[in-house]
Amino acid sequence: MTDTTADPALCLIAEAHPDAAWVARVAAALDATRAVTLILAPPAGRAAEPSALGPLVAMAGARKVAVLVADDVAAAKASRADGVHLSWRPEIEDAYAAARAALGSSAIVGAEAGSSRHDAMTLGEAGADYVAFAPMLDQAASADAAREAQSHLVAWWAEVFVIPVIAFDAGSADAVAGFIDDGADFVAVRLDRSAPESGDAAWAASLVAALDAPADAA
Repeated sequence: MTDTTADPALCLIAEAHPDAAWVARVAAALDATRAVTLILAPPAGRAAEPSALGPLVAMAGARKVAVLVADDVAAAKASRADGVHLSWRPEIEDAYAAARAALGSSAIVGAEAGSSRHDAMTLGEAGADYVAFAPMLDQAASADAAREAQSHLVAWWAEVFVIPVIAFDAGSADAVAGFIDDGADFVAVRLDRSAPESGDAAWAASLVAALDAPADAA
């Protein structure tokens, strides 16, 4: 996941739940989207438990998919995940340094840079495996404005730097296609646990079509 390639790839964001039906659903989504990384987010309102992470980490590992735990270094270490994804916060540089010190040089430690180019460059210089940009909805007049700002940041990073950039939390196939046009190395999409499972196949197919469209056009 740390190597920049000519071909962009998807990352899958999923909540950390241990029940077998959810693990199977996440597995199917990984297969259908061809995602190369699984980012495990805590269930709403509570921290992810290592016991909940274990089945998902094992399932993804069997598929040779890297697993990152969102914002919980201790849980990542206990569950033997491949590393952590750090959401943006004002002290993101300190959070990155603490995560790297705890997990070591072989772990994947990536971080969101918010809307700050300075933070992005500082994270890159510190050795982050990737820099991510997410839509900063609380800092924009509208969701569309937040997405546009995210797109500009992804394009800027992709043009100037060699460290991989992730466009985080793309909400649709059109958004995936747009971020690929911006030069994103990876686009992270979220599997919605509350949505009907019956829609997963069509959702995944639309994402893969967006992913493959630039290659088809070439």
